[in-house]
Amino acid sequence: MTDDAMNGAFARTAFLGTGSMSGAILRGLLAAGAPADRFRATTRTAASAERLRALGVDASAVENDADANRAAVQGARLVVLGVKPFAVADLLREIADALEPNAIVVSVAVGIRSATMEALLPPSIRVVRALPNTPVAVGRGVTGLSAGARADPAAVDEAAALFSASGSVVRVEEPRLDALSAVSGSGPAYVFLLIEQWERAAVSLGFTPAEAAVLVQGTVRGAMELLAATESPDPAALRRAVTSPRGTTERAIAVLETADLESLLVRASEAAIARAVELAESN
Repeated sequence: MTDDAMNGAFARTAFLGTGSMSGAILRGLLAAGAPADRFRATTRTAASAERLRALGVDASAVENDADANRAAVQGARLVVLGVKPFAVADLLREIADALEPNAIVVSVAVGIRSATMEALLPPSIRVVRALPNTPVAVGRGVTGLSAGARADPAAVDEAAALFSASGSVVRVEEPRLDALSAVSGSGPAYVFLLIEQWERAAVSLGFTPAEAAVLVQGTVRGAMELLAATESPDPAALRRAVTSPRGTTERAIAVLETADLESLLVRASEAAIARAVELAESN
């Protein structure tokens, strides 16, 4: 993509509350070549704002400037809400009359329904919910998008362009968004937990922590690269290719299958969905 094309690909965007998730989104955009001058950001502290300014982003801290959020949204086509779920309503009340007409408000908060946000905003403002995961920071994110009642397809397209720069985008109806978050939003934590426990198992077999990290993390990375490079990616087929009849892997898989991993993952996802419902009911 040429510089001119890259400049035109991103609408002017304000990131309000640049914490772990919205910060990952912003870093992913910059890593993808998006020009820093397309973005404004607000943070809680002056130190975090300074770190963003070092990347070329116009950033300000609310601890130093009470009007930082309102100033950031001026001229912004997209406004990404990166605050915690309990703070979304107050933030929307703060910026509602400062938003540009027809702006698109994109919330990355779990459990805050679009109708709740729309009720706090002028009628011309379109709301899109986005639930990305942290690998957006390295261009390998997965983001679920759903449109609010006032969001037309063009608004969803603009939001999708923001996230597709650093990963994959899946569009779903809002009732499915909690389930999507339980799979892909929380999913990196599941993978990291597996790696953590697998490394501990390797240490118990006599490897040093450093050796265990190389063995486990290298295996996970290589397996995913192999899956991605396969013409018709099918994890079951690749697993069978490794599992020779009456071999060592077959014996290990038999033990793992006694854990009923599918049922365990379903229960974990259901717990995450239940929490999202609780958050929605409390906001």
